[in-house]
Amino acid sequence: SAALHNTQHSLKPPQSKKKPIKMGKLSIDFGMINSDNIEQLKKINQACFPVAYGDSFYRDMAKKSDENLCKFAYYSGLAIGAVCTRVEPIPDDPNGRSRLYIMTLGVLAAYRNHGIGSKLVESVMVYYESEKDGKLSTVDEIMVHTQTSNMDAMNFYMDRFGFEKGELVENYYKRIDPPHCYVLRKKLR
Repeated sequence: SAALHNTQHSLKPPQSKKKPIKMGKLSIDFGMINSDNIEQLKKINQACFPVAYGDSFYRDMAKKSDENLCKFAYYSGLAIGAVCTRVEPIPDDPNGRSRLYIMTLGVLAAYRNHGIGSKLVESVMVYYESEKDGKLSTVDEIMVHTQTSNMDAMNFYMDRFGFEKGELVENYYKRIDPPHCYVLRKKLR
């Protein structure tokens, strides 16, 4: 029939390439890292970083991680990112002060550029603000090591969070090129 014929002509041919889905900012939940889900952290880190973290790192995260400093980002029930932060002494500080050290921050590639890494870092900063006169009263700064070639990471920390580029640490990484990193830090007091 003519009606059927016209309908068939108005159908678009199937697209050979899928268009990327625009997700914007994603709504995420946070969850703690523990021995029951430590393999998820291992998978995220393997997908995100050019260095492999040893079993001792994962054992420590499973046992000692503070859910306010080390956590997963979940989207629709899937772990899609994680931050692992610890409190450590500032070397050679005469007053025995400490800092927050971001050991890892990773978001799976398919979920990057949707604010997830920012939300993970912000959640650590919010926790700091809530505990700066309590549990974290000795913490004066937050820092991270960033490979010298990783401009995206440097811009992320400096532009979004006001970190400053500090000293160059030569041969910080053992099995990646370049092996050097910068210390990025932000004074918190």
